[in-house]
Amino acid sequence: MRKMDQKISVIIPAYNEEDTIEATIKSLLGMELLDEIIVVDDGSLDHTREVVSKFEEVTLISLDKNSGKGRALKEGIHYALNKFDIITLLDADLKESSKEVEKLINPLVSKEADVTIAKFPAAKRKGGFGMVKRLAYLGVLLHTGRILSTTLSGQRAFKKKVLENIEIGDYGFGIEYGMTLDILKKGYLIEEVEVEMYHRETGRDFNGFLHRGKQFIEILKVIFRKKLQGLKN
Repeated sequence: MRKMDQKISVIIPAYNEEDTIEATIKSLLGMELLDEIIVVDDGSLDHTREVVSKFEEVTLISLDKNSGKGRALKEGIHYALNKFDIITLLDADLKESSKEVEKLINPLVSKEADVTIAKFPAAKRKGGFGMVKRLAYLGVLLHTGRILSTTLSGQRAFKKKVLENIEIGDYGFGIEYGMTLDILKKGYLIEEVEVEMYHRETGRDFNGFLHRGKQFIEILKVIFRKKLQGLKN
């Protein structure tokens, strides 16, 4: 689909992604739909910055220390907000499947939606026990009365006006979730889009449960924060 006169960017937060980010960037380069690829390195301790620096076409924002995904996304959005009409967020480990971002952008270009969220295929390996997903699902239902199945997906596209009118809270792993609650409460139209994306899957090992535990806590914090904000308003 032709993007007409709309300027489109992709923001990729990255922390220790030297093994995956090169393939992710290569897949995005050459897409005529995109005007700029922005990588925010969140204080990586490996060679992520060096890998990204090889691509002259990519804008690299380097944070001095690891501050979490929320801070990285805030920095990228702050940079992009005054320059682009559509801003997309992608994880660094999508590799070749990052080109599926076009499916997220098209509904915004054609004015069918204000925000799109990627709906991944079913996971190929067993992860946790669904506690994080159930918490996220119930939180959206209780706060907004809406039903969404993709509240945790980090692959999203936004019209500029949406990001200008919601809180970009520094919520770590819960940043996208907090944005979702604000978007729904303000009445913007979200479309869940099926994609053939894939990325690193966490298993039922110590690191997998640790990651999901952090996610659970961050999302629970967001639910309480948003509830308190609602009571104050």
